[in-house]
Amino acid sequence: MKPVPSCLTNGRSGDVIVFLHGIGGNAAYWKPQLSFFGQWFQAVAWNMPGYGTSAALPEMTFPALAGSLERLLGTLPAERFHLVGHSMGGMVAQEYMLQQANRIRTLTLFATSSAFGKPDGEWQQNFIRQRLKPLNDGGNMEAVASQMVQGLFGVNPDPALVEAASSSIASCPPESYRAAVQCMVSFDRRTELTRIQTPTLLLTGDQDNLAPPSMMEKMAGKITDSRFQCLAGAGHLASLEQTEKFNEVVLEFISRHSRTPVTDQNL
Repeated sequence: MKPVPSCLTNGRSGDVIVFLHGIGGNAAYWKPQLSFFGQWFQAVAWNMPGYGTSAALPEMTFPALAGSLERLLGTLPAERFHLVGHSMGGMVAQEYMLQQANRIRTLTLFATSSAFGKPDGEWQQNFIRQRLKPLNDGGNMEAVASQMVQGLFGVNPDPALVEAASSSIASCPPESYRAAVQCMVSFDRRTELTRIQTPTLLLTGDQDNLAPPSMMEKMAGKITDSRFQCLAGAGHLASLEQTEKFNEVVLEFISRHSRTPVTDQNL
């Protein structure tokens, strides 16, 4: 039997919300959301295979990641779920959605993309080279963090958030990071977006250069029951930079499609 990924949880009643982190994150990235959403729902944040204490996959592919997610969902007390995926986690959410649409109540795609283009394309190969250069030059994940972290935030980020993001990236095993970079550039679900019929929220920061608003709004235009929203003053890590607003937008969306909606009376 294949191992079930590790996760963090909060809350014991209501619908189940599952949060999926990005390439430099882990389950702890979602602690502000676990605390907030756990007041009304069962909030779960996974550690992607190879992250945290989750066992690595023999080969990291998006179908394999979707299978790993299904093993986690199979342990949770629900038949249907709300998925919230950030960056690479948003790609996993799309992959899972296209395989198991009947399992998903709502889909929140946060600072993500429907494709990285052709894996052997020049832009994609340059992306791999740049992201892996610190490791290939003999450095460690601290060097990767130093290279990446400033590009994840908007203008004048809180130094404490920058330090926390750097620490998260640095804690990622180098072999997992390598596998994730190689896997990410293989993703292309552009032509399948029109198949998504589940209520979908697409959310990004107005200063996000990795998942720019124009690109995510274009994605929203291809999904039947979708809503696009942009958070002012935030970059790729908008859920940390604009936590209160992020939580408010996602709560309002999920509550409208929940078995136990959150109202003004129980806020």
